[in-house]
This record gives sequence, C-alpha cells and structure tokens, in this order.
Amino acid sequence: MTDKELNYIKIITEEKSISKAARRLFISQPSLSQYVRRMEQELGTELFKRTPAGLIPTYAGERYYRTAVRILALYEDLEREISDINGLKTGKIQLGITSHLGTSVLARVLPQFHRQFPGIECTVTEDTSDGLEERLLRRDLDFAVMHAPKEPAVSALSYELLSRDPFLVVAPHGHPVGRFARPGKGEYPELDLIHLSGIPLLMVRRGQRIRQITDSLLGKAGIRQPEILLTLKSFETIQLLCAEGMGVTLLPRQYASIPYLSTRPDYYSIPESYGAFWELCIATAKDAYLSLAGKQFLDAVRRVCREDALS
Repeated sequence: MTDKELNYIKIITEEKSISKAARRLFISQPSLSQYVRRMEQELGTELFKRTPAGLIPTYAGERYYRTAVRILALYEDLEREISDINGLKTGKIQLGITSHLGTSVLARVLPQFHRQFPGIECTVTEDTSDGLEERLLRRDLDFAVMHAPKEPAVSALSYELLSRDPFLVVAPHGHPVGRFARPGKGEYPELDLIHLSGIPLLMVRRGQRIRQITDSLLGKAGIRQPEILLTLKSFETIQLLCAEGMGVTLLPRQYASIPYLSTRPDYYSIPESYGAFWELCIATAKDAYLSLAGKQFLDAVRRVCREDALS
C-alpha cells in the first residue's frame, strides 16, 4: 500500500462520501469508486457499509483508517525531519487558526515568516475551535492558534497558554438589566449573570469557543435553558444587533469593541467567581513531531502575543 492509497481511505472515511472525497482529492468519482472496489477485492472484505447517512467504515475499514492515520503521520514527520536537516531551505507547515485570529495574529506573522523562509510552504486552515481540534487529532494540522477549552476533554492534545482575555456582558444602551449592576474593580460596572435569566440573548453557534464558554458561564449562574433569540456565526453582527437593541450577549473584551457601531452598547464586567475569561493558546497533538519551521513560526506568534500584553 502506498501513501496515496492510504490517504484515499483516510479521506473517504472522514468525508463519508465518495463524491466529497473525490473533490477533496482532486480525482474523478468513478476512479475513486473503482479504487475502493479493487481494494476490497484484494483484502477479501468490505471496508465500508453503504447507508443512507453515507459510507460508514466496517470494523476492517476502521482498523485500516486508524493504521493509515498513523502511517501517514510517520511520512509527514519524516518530511519535517528532512526539512530540518536541509536547514529550512524547503519544507512545509500546516497550521490552523480561527477566522478572527487570522486577521489579528496571522497577518502580523505570516508575511515576515515568508520573507525569512521563502522555501517553506505554509498551508492555512480556518475553522472553529472544535473543527481545529478534530483536524489536529487526524494529524491534518501541525498546530493550531486558537482559544483553549475551559476543561480540555481530549487528552491527546496539549495547549500552551499565551494570554487571557475576560468576557463581558454586552447590552443595548440603557437596557433595564443595568439596574442590577454594581461598581466594579475595573473600567466597567459589575453585573452578576443571574440577572440574565429570562432576558433574550444573542448567541454564536455551537462549536464556536465563545458559545461554549458562554454556555458554561450561564450554567454557573443556574441558567440551564437560556432564552436565545437568535444564533449567528458572526460575533460582529451579534454586537451590531445588540447595539440596536435586539438583545444581550456575552463576548470577550478584545472582540467587544468594534469601531463602526452607530450606538455604543453598555458593557459590564462579570464577578471573578465565574472565571469569565478565555485563553489564547497554541494547540498541538502530544505525539506529533514539530519541525524547526513550525517552531520558528510559533516563536513569532509568541512574540506577537507578548507585544499585545505589553500594549
């Protein structure tokens, strides 16, 4: 079995579809279907069950997939070691990042890195935090710049914490919830989250780290079934709607101030007992080989974070 053949089965398993896998692999669907049939004939067993929900690996298919992931990871680690040996003249890094961090971090790191190491190919994948973690586990990424989960559920990943940003309650200007606010220690008055019970909330989608932390904070306030008025992917749109009086939301402080708001909303800090913050991190698979190119790139990310912390 070649690395190409291993990769075919890996991608088909992940996509659960011959047509989707073929598009991702840039080959024709008939050719890929023929390859799978040939492989199953050679092995003497089915690798996939055809179901209405898509292709589901059989026990043999699951074993094949897991072995393929390990073997392909060894191939990639070898390529990275060769890149290290040749002094970073050639090589590649596969990095993941969330969309907003792409604008605030990647734009300050990637141009300089490319000038310094023009022979290193950089592949960038933008996804949600959950999506990036899944890709790290599949070894599709070398590392990801993202925000860490409050309670890491995946022991195979490690998180290097870089900086911390508190969450704020963002409410339309003059919203009645403000009557419950008390003087805070910082620039904003403090509002206990228990006062958000029964108030229409604007939320980002599940799978986004902001939503996961928001759900956790509301849970600590005893709000297990919040009244969610609207769910969107864009936190910028949510804040615009909030400023126009549509509902209340929770956002990290760094994200909570956008310059083109027609009306400035009211901001409230959250009591320290909630632990209302998230942490920027570098996530990696614990057993992955990190090349010199990757280390150089991550050193640049760390410098940017230190600059932000000092500013």
